[in-house]
Amino acid sequence: MNTLFRLLLLLGFISATNAQQNPVFQKLRYDDDVTYLQTDSTKNAYEKIKYIPLSKNSSYFASIGGEARWQYTYTVNDKWGDESDEGDGYLLSRYLLHADVHFGVFRTFVELQSSLANSKIDPSPVDENQLDIHQAFLDIDFIHNKSEQFTLRSGRQEMMYGSQRLVAVREGPNSRLAFDGIKLFYKNRNWQTDAFFTHPIANKTGTFNDEFNENAKFWGSYTVIHKVPVVENIDLYYLGLWKSRSVFDDAIGEETRHSLGTRIWKNKGNWKYDFEALYQFGKISEKTISAWTISSFACYTFENVKFSPEIGLKTEIISGDRHSDDNHLETFNPLYPRGAYFGLVALIGPSNLIDIHPSINFTLTDKLGLGFDYDIFWRQTLSDGLYAPNMQLLYSGKDTTERFIGSQLISNLDYAMNDFLSFTLETGWFNAGSFLKEVGTGKDYFYGALTAQFKF
Repeated sequence: MNTLFRLLLLLGFISATNAQQNPVFQKLRYDDDVTYLQTDSTKNAYEKIKYIPLSKNSSYFASIGGEARWQYTYTVNDKWGDESDEGDGYLLSRYLLHADVHFGVFRTFVELQSSLANSKIDPSPVDENQLDIHQAFLDIDFIHNKSEQFTLRSGRQEMMYGSQRLVAVREGPNSRLAFDGIKLFYKNRNWQTDAFFTHPIANKTGTFNDEFNENAKFWGSYTVIHKVPVVENIDLYYLGLWKSRSVFDDAIGEETRHSLGTRIWKNKGNWKYDFEALYQFGKISEKTISAWTISSFACYTFENVKFSPEIGLKTEIISGDRHSDDNHLETFNPLYPRGAYFGLVALIGPSNLIDIHPSINFTLTDKLGLGFDYDIFWRQTLSDGLYAPNMQLLYSGKDTTERFIGSQLISNLDYAMNDFLSFTLETGWFNAGSFLKEVGTGKDYFYGALTAQFKF
């Protein structure tokens, strides 16, 4: 990694001293803004690929970017000892390369993704997908200026909304998630609203074989309102899901699910908070769906204390099915949440769960951060099982009355070498509770992961 960085430095892609302004890499890379380079006549080699003029008209330009991520993970007692009671190490690598071309009111964005898993036994397509077109969409701007935008987007695209509890790019796992579809969005200084209809991509191991997915549909609208008195920001949304086949502890079959929710949040200042509530209804096979979740998060940063400690508390109640073998299903479906929901390895998903999650983070230097968080998990209902983030049923809950799942302690050490290169060391210990001990081997789970990420 250091060799790569020195090579780019020698080639002039990265200046040894900070440029007047470096690009800010967004979570959705198509949101990167490189227009500040329009008036820069002394570009280095890196800046020349970030802003490539295509004509004298400043609205005709192209940009190239991407990332490389390497992540080594070592685990002990995989799936709490049920799959392996020995140590296992593997290396995940992910490479993204995109081209962003603007022709006035038209814009096209194309991105390739390669995800590789070395030494991992039987990797899933989420871990290993050798090479595929990850994004390829066309934008048509009906309005686009500094204060207002109204755009139609069509094609394969990433989407991410709110706190990523329901719609995310799946950043934690190796392969990021995209959707085939159309989206119409409008935004100004005070609010933004999106409407979309898509088919989520089902990754397949191989090369250029991630085909159109006819087995799932995802649609909805999401509105964000800023500068709201007292509460700062409000999200209002409706999300619809259809799947040809879904599997829960007490239901299997075709699923149509509707989600209505709201979120109140503030992410600036000493006090930050995020409160969310939503209700789900619909049908699966012959059963009626009625599910819900309530989530709260609040944290405070002590700016005048050494290392600026930030103390936070998150709690969640996520519904599970109350009665087996009836005509109702109360199991909550998190749709397409962030992959690393409770830690990088993400053993547990947000369904049939009660979670209490205190945390503390320190800013040791401008480049170095340290964090600790502690999770305590219970099943919300005793009739339902335990699920993974992708809603795979890990253990049925029909033959046990134990509620306590366990507790998890995680530490993170983050080092941002510069705007382009960062490192993260994460370690975790999951102390198996009475539920895991009754339904399985129930051994404590350990992991350590070192991640290096380079963006350009």
